[in-house]
Amino acid sequence: MLALRTILHPTDFSERAQYACGLARDYGARLILLHVAEPPAAAYGEGVLLPGIDELRASEQEELDRLAVPPDLARVERRLEDGSAVEEIIRVARETHADLIVLGTHGRTGLGRLLMGSVAEQVMRRAPCPVLTVMTPFPETAPARQATAEPAKVPAVSGAAPA
Repeated sequence: MLALRTILHPTDFSERAQYACGLARDYGARLILLHVAEPPAAAYGEGVLLPGIDELRASEQEELDRLAVPPDLARVERRLEDGSAVEEIIRVARETHADLIVLGTHGRTGLGRLLMGSVAEQVMRRAPCPVLTVMTPFPETAPARQATAEPAKVPAVSGAAPA
C-alpha cells in the first residue's frame, strides 16, 4: 500500500479540494494547498505593463486562505508561488517530497487542449510522484437505464449467420 505522508494539492480555487482533504485525513498526511499565480501582462504601445501585481497577489492569497479545509486536518500548509504553473508544481512537489499530487483537470480535448494546453498532462509526465487527477467540473451522471420488456437488440456481425 502507498504510504502518504505529504499530499500536494495545486488549486485554481475550484471545488475539488475535498478529495485531497479526504485523503490527507484518511492517511494522517500533511496537506499542502498550492496556488500558482501567473502574472498577466498587458501591452500598451511599445512597452509591457504588468497591472496591479501586488493587488492581484493579495487577492489570490486571500482566496487561498479562505479555501475550506475540514477542522480535523491538523497539518495544512497554504502556499502561493509565482511563475509557470507546471514548473512551480513540479518544484514544490520535489521540495516538499510529496508522495501524491491531487490535481483538477478540465478534461479538454482536441482544439481546446491544443490551444489551452494541459497543466495536468504536463504535471503527470514530469511529476516525481504519483498524480491523481479529478475532472473539473464533475461529469453529469447519466440516469439509470430503465428495464424494458423488449430484449436488447444486438447488431449482427458481418459474415455471421442470422439467428
